Amino acid sequence: MAGPALRGFPPVMDRLVRTLILGSFPSEKSLAKGQYYGHPQNQFWRLVGRVIDKPLHEMPYKERLKALLAHRIGLWDVVGTCERTGSLDSAIRNAAHNRFGRVTRVARGLRRVCFNGKTAGEIEPWFAEQGYETNVLPSSSPANTMPFPVKLRRWRRALATIGGDGKRNTGHRSRFTGHASSC
Repeated sequence: MAGPALRGFPPVMDRLVRTLILGSFPSEKSLAKGQYYGHPQNQFWRLVGRVIDKPLHEMPYKERLKALLAHRIGLWDVVGTCERTGSLDSAIRNAAHNRFGRVTRVARGLRRVCFNGKTAGEIEPWFAEQGYETNVLPSSSPANTMPFPVKLRRWRRALATIGGDGKRNTGHRSRFTGHASSC
């Protein structure tokens, strides 16, 4: 059994965004709270907070989102709707990808797309083919047991200022799911 039909969140985006961070799909706790990365053990807000030097994990949710946008960082998920029991990415069934044209029409200066974990990173080749700098990051999920300092180094490197042409690509290629037509 695939589980209940679920819908993700709208993008956190404005016209000044230069970097987009894509997750896979919100956890059960995030959906219940109506917040990106709402599980208290998810390290997303601590990681990005350390990178931008703001205590995001201590701030009210709306202030977190404002801080991201102030640093020209947008947020969304690869999957817009799916069926899933539990919170594991491996349990996602009947996934429909978000339509990324919505984001690229608003954020015309978007240069970099980072993927929070391997599942989100499966669509990385499509963004690289469009000319975006891409980085598949270690997942901020509590299921990823990589030590925090190691994750932080990788996140800092990926979210560092883009070079002159804005098109540096890490060369990382992950398994492509074949859903590029929905992008």
